[in-house]
Amino acid sequence: MLQKEQLLNAYRTMRTIRQFEERVTVEFEQGGIPGFVHVYDGQEAVATGACMHLTKDDYVGSTHRGHGHCIAKGCDIKGMMAEIMGRATGLCRGKGGSMHIADIDQGMLGANAIVGGAPPLAIGAALSAKTLGTNNVSLSFTGDGGSNQGTVFESMNLAVVLQLPAIFMYENNGYGEHTGAAYAVGCGDIAGRAEAFGMPALRVDGLDFFAVYAAMQEAVERARSGGGPTAIEASAVRFNGHFIGDPQLYRGEGELERLRRDSDCLKIFTKRVISEKLLKKSQLNAIDREVATLIDSAVEEGFAAPFPAESELLTDVYSNY
Repeated sequence: MLQKEQLLNAYRTMRTIRQFEERVTVEFEQGGIPGFVHVYDGQEAVATGACMHLTKDDYVGSTHRGHGHCIAKGCDIKGMMAEIMGRATGLCRGKGGSMHIADIDQGMLGANAIVGGAPPLAIGAALSAKTLGTNNVSLSFTGDGGSNQGTVFESMNLAVVLQLPAIFMYENNGYGEHTGAAYAVGCGDIAGRAEAFGMPALRVDGLDFFAVYAAMQEAVERARSGGGPTAIEASAVRFNGHFIGDPQLYRGEGELERLRRDSDCLKIFTKRVISEKLLKKSQLNAIDREVATLIDSAVEEGFAAPFPAESELLTDVYSNY
């Protein structure tokens, strides 16, 4: 049973992701953010329910849609905003941008512009944890489109062969870029395909924070106790296009309106915790205000920060061993 403070933290994380992404969308559309941006709003329950079980020393490998994963893993909000803006005060000194945010100190191995790029990185981290006996686990996030990649299959196979403390989280939001998952995933069952590699695999409602939390708890306990990898397929929704500016001509008529009305994980969470008298509306409203202030400050400080100096062009590019 989750305690009151845990529920408040869960709501705070989900609300922070939502308001962060909504503000990023506004600033991008106004020309304040360079490059491409892929926002995560709609899928907050997945990142939050999963990362609540992780410690600072556990590892996370992300996707091109990685802001939510970074926030859920504990990355600094102001550092993230500055990074997305390309400023020198960003987590990667403004050189990574939206699709390459990383914070190794928080166990965030990075957002990744390579489709299906997280699982190979995550199993490497899991292998290091097993070899060193640290009891840490490694979690990779992959979309339904990325789940079809050969490197993802190889990663699952190796994780089973070596019995690594790895967890493969598949966020199925129904679209791999512009292609429907029902068409592109031949077996129609991402979890079932993962299970065929020899690991336990679960399917959960990614709109239900509590369902994700429970599935992840089981997977983490298995990994930490030496039981090997687990795959989780979480069905979620994407409130926006593949990227900001995507015209979304592949959407059905009224689809987005229905999703926002009926499939909002924040509304689902709020309704449950209030109806079951686990939290009060006033508590949630207070968090909303605190988060809004934080996001405003992050944007203000981000725009005030300098861009990286030309002298830093070749720094942090290669690592010497």
